[in-house]
Amino acid sequence: MNNLTKLHVLMLSNNKLSGPMPNLTDMKGLGNVDLSNNSFMPSGVPSWFTELPGLMTLTMQSVGISGKLPQKLFSLRDLQHVILNDNELNDTLDMGNTINDGLDLVDLRNNKITSVTVYSSLDSKLLKLEGNPLCTDSLLSNTLLCTDQLTEFPTMLPFSDVQCPHPFVETIFFRSPSFGDVRKFLPELHDNLSRTVSSCTPNKLGLVPYVDDVYLKVDIKACPVNQKRFNYSQVLNCFNLTLQTYKPPENFGPYYVKSHPYPFHDKASRAILIGVVTGSVLLVVGLALIGVYAMRQKKRAKKLVSQNNPFASWGSTPEDIGEAPKLKSARAFTLEELKLSTNDFKQINAIGEGGYGTVYRGKLLDGQLIAIKRSKQGSMQGGLEFKTEIELLSRVHHNNLVGLVGFCFEKGEKMLVYEFISNGTLSEALYGMKGVQLDWSMRLKIALDSARGLAYLHDHANPPIIHRDIKSTNILLDSKMTAKVADFGLSLLVSDSEEGELCTNVKGTLGYLDPEYYMTQQLTAKSDVYSFGVVLLELIVAKPPIYEKKYIVREVKTALDMEDTMYCGLKDVMDPVLYKMGGLLGFPRFVRMALQCVEEVGPDRPKMNNVVREIEMIMQDNGLTPGSMSASSSFSVDSTTRTFAPRYPYSSTSTPSTTYEMDSRAFEYSGGFPSQGSLKNRNTSPKPRSSRERGLPG
Repeated sequence: MNNLTKLHVLMLSNNKLSGPMPNLTDMKGLGNVDLSNNSFMPSGVPSWFTELPGLMTLTMQSVGISGKLPQKLFSLRDLQHVILNDNELNDTLDMGNTINDGLDLVDLRNNKITSVTVYSSLDSKLLKLEGNPLCTDSLLSNTLLCTDQLTEFPTMLPFSDVQCPHPFVETIFFRSPSFGDVRKFLPELHDNLSRTVSSCTPNKLGLVPYVDDVYLKVDIKACPVNQKRFNYSQVLNCFNLTLQTYKPPENFGPYYVKSHPYPFHDKASRAILIGVVTGSVLLVVGLALIGVYAMRQKKRAKKLVSQNNPFASWGSTPEDIGEAPKLKSARAFTLEELKLSTNDFKQINAIGEGGYGTVYRGKLLDGQLIAIKRSKQGSMQGGLEFKTEIELLSRVHHNNLVGLVGFCFEKGEKMLVYEFISNGTLSEALYGMKGVQLDWSMRLKIALDSARGLAYLHDHANPPIIHRDIKSTNILLDSKMTAKVADFGLSLLVSDSEEGELCTNVKGTLGYLDPEYYMTQQLTAKSDVYSFGVVLLELIVAKPPIYEKKYIVREVKTALDMEDTMYCGLKDVMDPVLYKMGGLLGFPRFVRMALQCVEEVGPDRPKMNNVVREIEMIMQDNGLTPGSMSASSSFSVDSTTRTFAPRYPYSSTSTPSTTYEMDSRAFEYSGGFPSQGSLKNRNTSPKPRSSRERGLPG
């Protein structure tokens, strides 16, 4: 990486990186560095902190660095932000007396700093030290250094200069401004607001901005010129920003407005207001009467569109996300409700973690146990997965698919809320993490349950859904050991005409990924079938798909001996628990079916509804009861306004060192690719014979 001497931005946060801390000494062109939330080996403060002359932003949250920060860091010419919270930094913080004037923020919260040396050149408002031992000192505990800071900035026209008997006051909350230093953008905002209100009436305008939590709050104060107070018309036409007609400068992003009551007084103005309001009401009623016939004609169609696609007005990119979606079948939780249920998201309540974020166990006031999947702050991909999972879980309901309880979309937080499922994932059960031993009949039932859920997605959802991330960590087991397919963050809605079209980004999990999909970038439902086949082999082998540099698909195919009518030659690779139990009814037929699912080319694999029928027949032929629900009958569709009892999944929790999220350029696949020739000539599939030759429909 040191060869990238001209690289300006290095953003590698939240990637599960491990090993020694990278040495960036030779990357002299770096201006922005973010290595936060990775699992590097504990280390001292890297020497390259002070050897990058153009460094502007240094973000290293929760990376395990310790020691004392060097003074030289804070005197770097271009440095603006230093964010090193949640580390092991200790000793005395001494920033020196040559601090760069452009430095806006030094966030050292939740470290082990015991004291601080303060110079006259230090602006205490730029330094955050909450959560350090020094803040337990009574002399410092109530200072700006150790408390949450509400930052006030200089205004263009101070409130003290905007004086009149009856000023008009409003507050604008900008939800996601795209800059760090508001002072540079205040003149533009002031001019913009002045033009907006001066077009209606002469006035004096003052602004006071604050940084409040994750929002930028701007108080507006205006006074009329040559009159004691604004009249009703002026307030309605000039200052009613709550109508959302005001367009702020581009960098300020979306906003909402809180208005303050205005003390109207004279009767003439009141009469004007009554006239304006009455006229407006009559106009609206007239327009409503004119359009009522057309609205009735469109009402049914709009209702159907709203039910099938509740996100029609919700953008597909983080910039367009806007307000939280309103869904009939999912509860909108407030952030405070979820904080209360998890004791403010204490780590003791964390029960899982994945690429999307962390899952917490919670308890609502009515006693209901829930699990909350909380996305990582600032995760671009997480915003899209959040949208996808809410949309899919709110419109598909099946006994073997997890269902949504609710969601939270507030102050930049994206959280999904599910029913608490007590027995965790299939992966945990197979690998002994839950202290559960799965006998052969239970494994058949789990295979059937999850196959039914997946078959519903492929054949009964409208439009069909391709999951794209089937794996043992995405199959959950409830208190009755019923299996449910979980985690729809990577799923795709596809019409018949779209299936098989080229995908620009291959997504999935290493070891489960369909090699044909990876090679051709053409996604079909047969890609899910391949991943499910790997899960079936996991049920036999009880090992991750890639273990000790071995790939279970290749290992099973190599060991396969169908002349062995009991174990198919798999004694040395199968789960010792199964081997000791013996009496594996239908085992050879199950092995053949699993291998049909992992054929190298899609047309040689069965459809999921055929896999369901095959597992049902295996169970019936051996005296087991597969249950009364099939893939087409064990589901309910919310086609009316009735409610349902939702269930839910956990995050993409995975066992260490076995599962990785990736795109098409992230890795070289390690198992059993078909050659280009075999992709072109599909009659040359490897042994064992294809599903077509064995009679299982493709």
